[in-house]
Amino acid sequence: MIVTKEIEIGGKILSLETGRFAKQANGAVMVRYGDTMVLVTAVASEEAKEDQDFFPLQVEYRERVSAAGKFPGGYIKREGRPTEKEILTSRLIDRPIRPLFPQNFTNETQIIALVLSYDGENDPDVLAAVGASAALTISQVPFEGPIAEVRIGRVNGEFICNPTQLQVKESDIELVVAGTADSIMMVEGESHEVSEEDLLNALKLAQSEIKKIVQLQNELREAVGKTKWEVSAKIIDEALAKDVYDLSFSKLKDLVYSIQAKEERSAKNKEIVKSVNEALAEKYPEQDKVIGSIIHDLEKDLMRKRILEDGIRLDGRNTKQIRNISIDLGVLPRTHGSALFTRGETQSLASVTLGTKGDEQNIEGLLEEYSKKFMLHYNFPPFSVGEVGRMSGVGRREIGHGNLAERSLKMMFPEADFPYTVRIISDILESNGSSSMASVCAGSLALMEGGVPMKKAVAGIAMGLVKENDRFAILSDILGNEDHLGDMDFKVAGTKEGITAFQMDIKIQGISFEIMEQALKQAKEGRFHILDVMDKAISKPNENLSQYAPRLLTIKVEQDQIGMIIGPGGKVIQGMQRLFGVEINIEDDGTVSIASPNKENAQRAKDHIKQMTSNPEVGEVYDGVVTKIMDFGAFVEILPGKEGLLHISQIDHKRVNKVTDYLKEGDKVKVKLIKIENGKFSLSRKDLLKPEGSNTGDAPKVV
Repeated sequence: MIVTKEIEIGGKILSLETGRFAKQANGAVMVRYGDTMVLVTAVASEEAKEDQDFFPLQVEYRERVSAAGKFPGGYIKREGRPTEKEILTSRLIDRPIRPLFPQNFTNETQIIALVLSYDGENDPDVLAAVGASAALTISQVPFEGPIAEVRIGRVNGEFICNPTQLQVKESDIELVVAGTADSIMMVEGESHEVSEEDLLNALKLAQSEIKKIVQLQNELREAVGKTKWEVSAKIIDEALAKDVYDLSFSKLKDLVYSIQAKEERSAKNKEIVKSVNEALAEKYPEQDKVIGSIIHDLEKDLMRKRILEDGIRLDGRNTKQIRNISIDLGVLPRTHGSALFTRGETQSLASVTLGTKGDEQNIEGLLEEYSKKFMLHYNFPPFSVGEVGRMSGVGRREIGHGNLAERSLKMMFPEADFPYTVRIISDILESNGSSSMASVCAGSLALMEGGVPMKKAVAGIAMGLVKENDRFAILSDILGNEDHLGDMDFKVAGTKEGITAFQMDIKIQGISFEIMEQALKQAKEGRFHILDVMDKAISKPNENLSQYAPRLLTIKVEQDQIGMIIGPGGKVIQGMQRLFGVEINIEDDGTVSIASPNKENAQRAKDHIKQMTSNPEVGEVYDGVVTKIMDFGAFVEILPGKEGLLHISQIDHKRVNKVTDYLKEGDKVKVKLIKIENGKFSLSRKDLLKPEGSNTGDAPKVV
């Protein structure tokens, strides 16, 4: 049976259809908005693997470029590994649905979203998240949703739900919001220094639209929903729990209430777990995982209780304090900019590389191909948390964190006025909370140290939450344990004038606007504190670029002159690149970029192009080069690619019998342009000579 439910969202019809596609999946929904269509399926194993103690959720979002009537790039002409956009969208789906599965549900679960039609206006990413929730909602898979996801933009002061691609480009704020009918589950986006109040207003609009889409999914469930699988409650032997409590509680309390470094705390925690396991090994054989889980929950309860009752955290700070910050600039002498930012036990080493037009990253996908000239890449090696791990490809988490840091900084990057391509690398050398926000701070410092004319400094901070019933505490600059044992990770980046990027994930079923408002207020205070520390290290960009950065000069030419500069088959531009040892790139609007390690070479190439594109003027004097000798005169190149005739009568005041008595090919000669007729240039040498009998003036030299 095919069932379709529809509702108007943002001025367009959002439809959910099931019963026609992928009927063997536990749940399958085709989401349509405009002419963009996404098929989303949900499948789960009926039983969990034995002794599996985690939830193996896999979310895969894939774009078929055929959806936009395109062929894939490359030789194979087939979609390959996921693009960055596909990975980031998979995260946008995963993060809001993951907290809504029952705690004891550990069956393998897979969400697959396929973009099958794309209209060029409506981004399929939020539709895929709606489809994932709808597919889970109507399936047998236990899911405590539904949720919905929307994009919010603002054009000319007006908020828009699910703006088109064009409206997104014109917006001063873009955020993706996911939530249930009652509360927000996830937020991610960027903005042009908006206020906390503006962000809250955007979230309120999002919540009102999310509520409608959730109701639509509930209607679909009422029509075709399947009976949910039962999830057995986790049963723990009460006697075992009591014995673990008796052996570990006082030790855990001492540990939680003491101020210790991350490694020391971890080591003592392991000692407690080991000692309890050894003490109970005979009485409760093969219960190591259960004992570890009980101890974990006891530690969690103690940490949360101390924060809520005493306002004191694991490292002794109160809820608003920021950890100590240290900054070192220029630590990498041969990069084009660098900074080491350390906040507590989190450390980011950022380096900046400046490049040319040829270094831009070309992006292909459903959208029209475009290029990026500002990039931030984030690396999280295993040693940063004192572990041994495989050094394989970049993981989804690294891509997500790097994207957030990039979005935070790019708003302050003067793309139109700075001709260089910029790549920032953030290597996390230590991690104990909010390495992505440390990357924002380190990246901002490295850019300014490298002489990139950033409009303003940008800092980021991660906020946490501990909530029990109606009591809650907002935590500024969270530790790794506070992220793990807490209820929220809310990252906010920006300048002193406003917010540039944000990301929020929660582990509970939604939070209120009261909590959001307090978190934003506290984040602003923390951000200002960090910016003050950064300003003491470097308050404005250095005036000069690194001596090792390429020298990049630009010149604007007329569009009809581009072909002349390039030449037939690129011969002219290639010749200039070889002659001057430079790299030359030309934009369609006539902007010519010249790059070279040597500034003098770049300037020579610029002067040459300027001469090529200059229009000769009557009365001007030029240093020309003889290119050809004829009986009636000589042809002289006065500007690159522009020749004029120096007639035999204009060589000297005296009668000239043979041109070769005065000139030969390759000679440099100073000439004056005396006439332009039908695009032809007439030159004179004698006009620059002393008239016979005169003692004034210098004769033009012939070399």
